[in-house]
Amino acid sequence: YVAASVLCAVSVRMFTAPNHIAPGGVTGLSTVINYLFGLPIGMMGLLLNIPIFVWAILQIGYKMVGKTIIATVFVSSAIDILSVVIPAYSGNPMLAAIFGGFLDGAGLSLVFMRGATTGGTDLIARLLNRRVRFVSMGKLMLCVDFVIVVISAFAYRSIESALYALIAIFVSSRMIDTILYGTDVGTGKVIFIISEKNEQIAQEILTDLERGATYLDSRGAYTGKKGEVLLCAARRYEVVKIKDIVRSIDKNAFLIV
Repeated sequence: YVAASVLCAVSVRMFTAPNHIAPGGVTGLSTVINYLFGLPIGMMGLLLNIPIFVWAILQIGYKMVGKTIIATVFVSSAIDILSVVIPAYSGNPMLAAIFGGFLDGAGLSLVFMRGATTGGTDLIARLLNRRVRFVSMGKLMLCVDFVIVVISAFAYRSIESALYALIAIFVSSRMIDTILYGTDVGTGKVIFIISEKNEQIAQEILTDLERGATYLDSRGAYTGKKGEVLLCAARRYEVVKIKDIVRSIDKNAFLIV
């Protein structure tokens, strides 16, 4: 968490905030508030996350949110504490967007590896996904980030600030995918799903997670009844999403991870 906090703090303090770039999420909204009212970015990020944490605890339990709260406290504190030693880059805004996104993605990846998030967009998307399951997590995150980017365009009175923010978001997301994919080599999971609704489950996995699946013919040793097992290979953090998909379609399904 310490390394992740430093990377995120450098991203915000050196590159994005000084160049009026608010790349989505609670940190992006806090950057806009800092610009308008001068309030500390880290402190505002922590305060804005409190109602989200309460919502999450009520919906999915404190055990699932505990790591996220710790990570958020670390990152928010680092953004404010390190502001006195991190110099601001005020050169080319394109470079600021690229390097800001690069460092932010690297920092968030370290947090995700520990099974946590930094609250904000990630947590909101996960909670909304429980209500609107037909919309993927990625699309929900994009919608929330897009709203904040639009707000930043009005706050900074500059369409260029919003465009640079989109570039930072893109670089950050690519960095996260690259690092997480690398760490998943050899540590992915294989999931066997036994259900009478395998076709529906497979279709949902294909559309929601963009993951492939394979049908395996099976025969019960006790009953001798022929059936079908669905096999899916996934990254570690996708296992929970696949379980949610299966349970939402067939509560009696049997899973082996």
